[in-house]
Parts: sequence; C-alpha cells; structure tokens
Amino acid sequence: MTELFSKPAAGGIIEKIVDGEVLVLLQERYKGNDREDGLLEIPAGKIREFENIYDCLRREIFEETGLNVTHIQGEEDAEIIEHNGYKVLNYTPFSCSQNVEGDYPIMVQVFICRASGKEVDESNESRNLRWVSLNYLRDMLRDEESFYPMHVSTLKKYLKSKEQ
Repeated sequence: MTELFSKPAAGGIIEKIVDGEVLVLLQERYKGNDREDGLLEIPAGKIREFENIYDCLRREIFEETGLNVTHIQGEEDAEIIEHNGYKVLNYTPFSCSQNVEGDYPIMVQVFICRASGKEVDESNESRNLRWVSLNYLRDMLRDEESFYPMHVSTLKKYLKSKEQ
C-alpha cells in the first residue's frame, strides 16, 4: 500500500482600507469540481517543492487575483537558518487548517496581507472577486456552507481578532 501525504498550502486574507473601513477580498472557487465550484474562499494554493511559503503566497495571490502582495503580516519576524546543508525558514502564520477527512488531503497556512494592483475578473481557478466589509463578511459566514470549508474557521478567527 502506498503511503499518501497531506499537501501543504498557503493562503492569504488580503486587506485594504477604504474610507477608514477594512475590506477583505473574497472569490468564488473555480477548480472544475462541481461540488466545490462557486464556494466563497480566500486565495490559496499548494507550495511547490522547496518554495519559500512567502513566495508561494505571492505567486498564488497573483495567479488567482492579479494582485501583487506588498506586505505579509509576520514576514519581517521570519528567520532563515542555514546549517549542515539545510536552509530552514521559521515563520508564524495567522492560522492553520488541515483537512482530516474528505476528497482532498491539504493543510493551509494563512497569512494576513496587503496587495496592490487591479484584481482580475476571473482566473483559471477563481471568479467573481469582490471586496467585502467585515460586517458583511460576518453576515455571509452565517451561511457556512456557502464557503470552502478550509477557510470558515480562519475567517471567523480573523473577524474575532478585529473585534479586539
């Protein structure tokens, strides 16, 4: 029997401030999977072999949204250690989620970030990108089943962090 492993991924809660109000970017998932297509999500994707997680986050956000990441919360505190032929990145994400049952064995590490540029109307993985207020996001999360399950707890944690 072949041993299978979870796939590591990075995701981003992209914030912007408009007229003093914090907005976050949501998109509809579009991966060619009828069961998940149309679910609301944040941009995220798998980490390539030996890819720095911050580089992955920038790449995935650009591929899915057209935006260029300008800041990732906590990146300035990350540390790289090189020793004995290894180069190790130590970092702290905002939130982590692991799919422990279902179709897709994935672990998503989410960061809060900011980005610049103009978002695309759609990509080959996402559609209907939109900026939403925190109050609207809170209302939307009352219908958890309209969201990609990997991001529900993370978005709730994010909203709770903004109440303090």
